[in-house]
Amino acid sequence: MKIVSINTQTEANYWDSLVQSSQNATSYHQAAWKSVISKSFGHDCHYLAAIDDKGQWQGILPLVHMRSRIFGNFLVSIPFVNFGGLLYKEELAAKLLLDEAEQLRRSFGATYVELRHLEHGFEGLPTKQHKVTMILELDSDMDSQWKSFKSEVRNRIRKAQKSGLQVVIGHLELLDGFYEAFARNMRDLGTPVYAKKFFRNVLEAFPNTTRIFAVSHEGRIIGAAIAYWFRDTFEIPWVSSIRDYMALCPNNMLYWEAIQYAITHGFKRFDFGRSTLHEGHDGTYNYKKQWGALPVQLHWQYLMDSGGRMPELNPENPKYQAAIRVWQHLPVPLTKVLGPLIVRNIP
Repeated sequence: MKIVSINTQTEANYWDSLVQSSQNATSYHQAAWKSVISKSFGHDCHYLAAIDDKGQWQGILPLVHMRSRIFGNFLVSIPFVNFGGLLYKEELAAKLLLDEAEQLRRSFGATYVELRHLEHGFEGLPTKQHKVTMILELDSDMDSQWKSFKSEVRNRIRKAQKSGLQVVIGHLELLDGFYEAFARNMRDLGTPVYAKKFFRNVLEAFPNTTRIFAVSHEGRIIGAAIAYWFRDTFEIPWVSSIRDYMALCPNNMLYWEAIQYAITHGFKRFDFGRSTLHEGHDGTYNYKKQWGALPVQLHWQYLMDSGGRMPELNPENPKYQAAIRVWQHLPVPLTKVLGPLIVRNIP
């Protein structure tokens, strides 16, 4: 069995064939993410495949090499999203891919390799289980789904409807409105914003499995979400609403419209995205839980030197709190310039 790094469209097609045939594959294992990340952030991508002596693909491992004086030198599978990691048919393929990843780590002088596994980790690796993704099992019809919500959720949806909010579903034509709301919300949270081209690249790479949901008030988009689906799961990886309008409950309107869309199109599960397990009362974990979503464990696993410490690149790390407070007072146009330069190095 040999390990190769894919570079051609033919190899990408073989890669995606393995993804489509694998029960444990996620949407982010698809080969198109290689070009999305490369074009959006300029990182070197090493998409490794294990191929047996008969030419059969037995495993894959997408890796992205990130280097920064501030945040360090490491490889991630894969950054900026929730899932990635090893996907394999044979144990030998998994072992060889891990060995190759470790060799790359050493040759690049990287501190660690981070593997973002969903539900099932790889035995024997250092593991963090600080994150979950929140999954709502969908009913087959809207009435049953509506009745399953807590009264608090239903009341907020009704409030949004009575406030005259309107929802439009589209694609690239709504990107500007989405990005304005997203950039404003990220500034208010103290978080550097992605460049608009990242979202454009995602939408262009997956034109048939992405949509933008936008909610407007008096002609202005005040909240929007990018939806992305794979197999039976409908996901909202990016969503934001402008805080000045939160009393109108635009997020509740967005999620309800997206859930109705998912049910209408036959999806079985609705993924609200990543949260920190059991965070504070006002955190996203409890908000998503109110809808009936249940946590599914994420396993972030590491290849690193013996005795090494697992990374803490997250907003809860106290050393980032001062920077967050400064960022919250910057003009939004300035954050659109500075944010992409910073966030490209935060996985």
